[in-house]
Amino acid sequence: MKRFGLTLAVTLTAALPLAAQNLFAPVARVDDSVITEFEVQQRVRFLQVLNASGATRQSAIDALIDDRLRLAETLDVGLVLTPEGLANGLAEFAGRANLSTEEFVEGLESAGVAGETFRDFVRVNLAWRELIRGRYANRVEVSEADIDRALAATGNAGGIRVLISEIIIPAPPNQQASAMARAEQAASSTTEAEFSSYARQFSATASRDNGGRLNWVDLNTLPESLRGVLLGLTPGEVTDPLPIPNAVALFQLRGIEETDAPSPDYAAVEYAAYYMAGGRSADTLARAQQLKAEVDVCDDLYGVAQGQPEEVLDRTSAAPSELPQDIAFELAKLDPGEVSTALTRADGQTLMFLMLCGRTAALNEDVNREDIALQLRQQILTGYSDSLLEELRADARIIRE
Repeated sequence: MKRFGLTLAVTLTAALPLAAQNLFAPVARVDDSVITEFEVQQRVRFLQVLNASGATRQSAIDALIDDRLRLAETLDVGLVLTPEGLANGLAEFAGRANLSTEEFVEGLESAGVAGETFRDFVRVNLAWRELIRGRYANRVEVSEADIDRALAATGNAGGIRVLISEIIIPAPPNQQASAMARAEQAASSTTEAEFSSYARQFSATASRDNGGRLNWVDLNTLPESLRGVLLGLTPGEVTDPLPIPNAVALFQLRGIEETDAPSPDYAAVEYAAYYMAGGRSADTLARAQQLKAEVDVCDDLYGVAQGQPEEVLDRTSAAPSELPQDIAFELAKLDPGEVSTALTRADGQTLMFLMLCGRTAALNEDVNREDIALQLRQQILTGYSDSLLEELRADARIIRE
């Protein structure tokens, strides 16, 4: 006979001695069902032969209690495996060791595990799997965005996020010298309070009211040119003034930390820019604020721009490295559907109503998206399974002898 492919080693040749006590003495009761000493020893031995985790007496008792709960629930709903279904399940299990069902059972029995122990184990798990699929499958929805996030997380052990404050000073052509002078003044800040004071005086972004302070930002969402600059700072230090279109930017590093959460790289960033005449005038900013309350996603802007010249709305998808630097700065602070009104065009005469549509993770092209979707569905179903089993435990009368 062929050897098992499940790391059975020498366990095939020597069965464990059975306990001296009555093998059919009750060990636990689940409602009206009894778990015997024989079943416990068989489960432990079965797991040992498979070199599986949980091959302890206590774990075996817990698992057998759960099996009783699963079996009772499947019987309550009238779910019974057909002989063909059970035969296929046994063959599938044995096939993991590159053995036929008969060869697998023969190997188990030579190691002290009854064939019926194997059959009961497979029967309960197959029936429970069918119950979970039948009851919950129509509730499971996996979107393309879910698949993108899962793929982006693959191979990413963790990430870096930064806590920064910003000052964005408008610098239209006739004000560049004065804007740079303000920027150099702010760059001399030695404390967070001092930098925040300059932000309230000079900055044109919404964060000015909060002293330029931003929440934690994933480093990978920031422009590549800024990532290296920030990583070269220690908390409290300020970047040199960074010229960007129609403005000068400064950033103060307040904190940096590694995270356990995967930090995906992005292949593309999609955004929409709706251009509003009037620049940063009070009237235009008020209209932009009203518009912000009326739109939720980028598609909404098509209705806003309807009947206007085509150039008032620009929807773009670009690699992060191809984004204009000022747009990249603003998009880094946004989640999909959020808006920035910090930027202008046409020498400050046009306000850019900038909305982030979404980010596309850099995906591993060798990975099959259908396989990932299947894994995600299975994870969701496993959650339903665990929840239902927990409910069954809470409702059952379980006695351990």
